[in-house]
Amino acid sequence: MDTTNVTDPINTDSTKPQPIRLTQYSHGAGCGCKLSPAVLEQILGKVGKQAATATLLVGNDKKDDAAVMDLGDGTAVVSTTDFFMPIVDDPIDFGRIAATNAISDIYAMGGTPIMAIAILGWPVDKLPAEVAGDVLEGGRRACEEAGIPLAGGHSIDCPEPIFGLAVTGRVSIDKMKQNSTAKAGDLLYLTKGLGVGIVTTAQKKGLASTEHVAAAVTSMQTLNNFGVAVSELSAVNAMTDVTGFGLLGHLTELCEAAGLQAALQWQNVPQLLPGALQNYHAQGAIPGGTQRNFASYGEHVDSPAGFIRDLLCDPQTSGGLLIAIHPNAAEELEALGAEHGLTLKPIGSLSTHSAGEKLITVDV
Repeated sequence: MDTTNVTDPINTDSTKPQPIRLTQYSHGAGCGCKLSPAVLEQILGKVGKQAATATLLVGNDKKDDAAVMDLGDGTAVVSTTDFFMPIVDDPIDFGRIAATNAISDIYAMGGTPIMAIAILGWPVDKLPAEVAGDVLEGGRRACEEAGIPLAGGHSIDCPEPIFGLAVTGRVSIDKMKQNSTAKAGDLLYLTKGLGVGIVTTAQKKGLASTEHVAAAVTSMQTLNNFGVAVSELSAVNAMTDVTGFGLLGHLTELCEAAGLQAALQWQNVPQLLPGALQNYHAQGAIPGGTQRNFASYGEHVDSPAGFIRDLLCDPQTSGGLLIAIHPNAAEELEALGAEHGLTLKPIGSLSTHSAGEKLITVDV
């Protein structure tokens, strides 16, 4: 749909129609909409744990990326859902990013997606139905790239635009990866640069260049299908994807689950736009979710304040895979990454957690 002929309500001169800006219709953006880890803990504390069964391999008793059910033939169903409000203005880009983000949870478990259904909330009194169609088309394109059908879905009339997917996948149980099974001595790798939260916030403030916004959109639309290849490596002990809680948040979950502590090497942590991110940060482009994230888990982290800490807490939408692997197989992982167009190097390492010490230390 050509949205240039639809009047944007933020434009005071109604005689000059402007392109619709989806981000103006929601109070949050992308995975920055997620409840903070602290608030989520309060909510889940009121919910009973799913009783252990022989077939439910991963349930709500774990902070993993998806639920996993044993099919009894050596494979399992992987099931997840993810949705959020617009992080970009273009409806097709928004749909594609939201779908890519949802599918990522399957890849983070080492699984292969097989089907998706859409979740759509739309303010029908504010935005044309045709724009919602463009959002769905963006989601369909992401699913097509992943090799799966967008097979159906559900929609509601709601005050803000919302889109995402419920995704079903399949995994060989002996190749399944979890975020709770890392081991002392493992090296840590991250497959995408951090910083999309800073860039998209800078865009809202009118600070970000078109080139930098395009780089962030490209990153968010890039599938984490590298996770399927990673599942073939038995030396990969744990894997998760980095989204709304930021790198430090998801690494905190990984460490807590396995009784480990992590030492991050700041100089090796990939940035989406080295140099530019620090400039935007200095101009106040700091997502609200950044501070909420640190308030939730900062007690576990020893990191310099300022840009370093804020980037490590930056809410990522459709972020990269965080991989923990035995050091003997590090070169194999790096070579596999190169085959998939990724330049990988370790960003840190894991060791047994000592009482009284922080879960994460950032070495500068």
